Amino acid sequence: MPRLALYALVACLLTVAAAVVSFVQGSWMGIVWVLLAGLSSNMTWYYLRRGKAAQGQSVTG
Repeated sequence: MPRLALYALVACLLTVAAAVVSFVQGSWMGIVWVLLAGLSSNMTWYYLRRGKAAQGQSVTG
């Protein structure tokens, strides 16, 4: 797993935890955390796909 994908995955997990805690405490700030979790999730997928594509090019090229 590429390093940036791993960092984005950790950020995603932390933002999901923050969103859960915010909603349990009754704070609407959890909405911001949910949006950040979506962003970091997309970043994780992007870096995973980019790493797989780079790995495939280095093998064939």
